[in-house]
Amino acid sequence: MDFFHQPVLLNEVIASLGCRAGGTYIDGTVGGAGHTIEILQQSFPDGLLIGIDADAEALHRAAKRLHPFRDRVNLVRGNYAAMGDILLTLNIHHVDGILLDLGVSSHQLDSAARGFSFAKEALLDMRMDTRQAFNAQNLVNTWTEPELARIFREYGEEPRAGKIARAIVAARRNRTIASTTELAGIITAAIPGGAAGRRIHPATRVFQALRIAVNDELANLDRALRTGIDLLTSGGRFSVISYHSLEDRIVKTAFRDFEGLCTCPPDLPVCHCQRDAKARPVHRRPVVPEEEETAANPRSRSAKLRTVERI
Repeated sequence: MDFFHQPVLLNEVIASLGCRAGGTYIDGTVGGAGHTIEILQQSFPDGLLIGIDADAEALHRAAKRLHPFRDRVNLVRGNYAAMGDILLTLNIHHVDGILLDLGVSSHQLDSAARGFSFAKEALLDMRMDTRQAFNAQNLVNTWTEPELARIFREYGEEPRAGKIARAIVAARRNRTIASTTELAGIITAAIPGGAAGRRIHPATRVFQALRIAVNDELANLDRALRTGIDLLTSGGRFSVISYHSLEDRIVKTAFRDFEGLCTCPPDLPVCHCQRDAKARPVHRRPVVPEEEETAANPRSRSAKLRTVERI
């Protein structure tokens, strides 16, 4: 399959990072390298970029696209939550900018073999890093009904979490649930009226929840944010594009924590929390795509860009 990547909020991301010659940048989610190429172009002639991705296929294809910049790029297979350790192996102690473009890529969704989507028949997988043993099939067939209901409710914000969990547990008593379409069928059958007349497919939220759980996405995001802020030089920027409320809430909370705002009760005459500010917001409200971008790339509809600057 050809790997085409249409970077979301490209101009806004580059402006938010303030890329410059001689700067060192981390792209923690290289993907199709759309943002990566522009960061390298804007940091010409001697800017350095560390590109991280857990997906080996994405890194392989990114390396081909980034070949003209090979002297200024280090590509590393890993999770962006480990960016601090990755920098240590490269003997780099601080960077001038960090970008995280969260969620699953269009290529991963469109590649049936990865098992991220129920639109095509495939084995249940959903691993970002295929070196990981645990996958969606393991989760669906071994987790208890309460555990399934919890992740569907918390990670998918699915209102029928309990009913869907019961249906999955009942179905797997007869056979192992192995494929994406099989699971989608079980979910659809568990909901009154099935998929008829619904704005989104009944399996959408459940598949999101499974992907988040398999890859421990929310914990890794929080770790990356709180590690990354201490890797930035003074004036360095941290930009994050999120695509759903769970991600955005974690980013928003972490960035507010970095501002060091007082958390004391309002009736206290003197601040006692003594919080130190690490960063200031570059813009108070998230940056969202213009209508022209969402029309050209519908998957950008829910994107939100937040950026802070290290003090």
